[in-house]
Amino acid sequence: MMTMNRNREMICRLLCGLACLAALAGHASAQSLGLAPAQVVETFKPGVPFQFDLSTVNSGDTAVDMHVEITDFWYDDKNEKVFSSPGTSPRSAANWIQFVPDHFEVGAHGTQKMKAIVTPPSDAKGGYYAVLFVTSKPQLSFPKSDGKGVFTSMRLGCLVLLRAEGTDEYKIDVSNTKVTPPTDTHGLSVDFDLLNASNTHVFPVARVAVLDASRKLVAKAESAEKRFLPGQKNSMHVEWAGKLPAGNYTAVLTVAYGEDRIETQQIPFSVTE
Repeated sequence: MMTMNRNREMICRLLCGLACLAALAGHASAQSLGLAPAQVVETFKPGVPFQFDLSTVNSGDTAVDMHVEITDFWYDDKNEKVFSSPGTSPRSAANWIQFVPDHFEVGAHGTQKMKAIVTPPSDAKGGYYAVLFVTSKPQLSFPKSDGKGVFTSMRLGCLVLLRAEGTDEYKIDVSNTKVTPPTDTHGLSVDFDLLNASNTHVFPVARVAVLDASRKLVAKAESAEKRFLPGQKNSMHVEWAGKLPAGNYTAVLTVAYGEDRIETQQIPFSVTE
């Protein structure tokens, strides 16, 4: 009898847990918010204020109270994003930015337009960064009989990447390049490390052209675009899914970045039977 009671108790707890999850899921779907754009990339003139527009969209059935927070945007030694207090990170733009309005309500199925007013200093050079966060007021998602409950809120972010016009100093360093020849189980891949030695952000794209022994083009591939902040080092990867007959080849790696700048390397490799 004791075992049956324990089983019933466990089943009741499980059903209660599922009910809680269902209620939370229902609330999350009812309170659906979006912020556009998700990233702003702007070039500015030092000392000259400028602005850009954003929109918060509420596709839920109830109005939502929102407020704005601005933080720095940088990276750590693991290349993970870091959002710190304004002015505490290298190349911070957070203290330059003012949101209008900085507190507002978005009606059900409504849109709230906002302006970010940026006042850069006259001695700005290179790139500067911040994140604009729009956060909803915590709302009761699942009340409890004791008067307590689970509160949830939503936080939406927009990355801001700014560049001072006419002050760019572009340079990258490509190292540790490795070509993995294709086999029966995998395609060709080219991996390398890239250091952004520029004073501003870059969005490099890597392209690989494969030449055979007679310098004839036999394959080509392109990587996805990747963001690098000043001083940031990270890996990049290019892959081609085809097959090559046995022989000697040359992989020509071209990395495009900045304003029409390129870095190239040639890496010989062989494909065996």
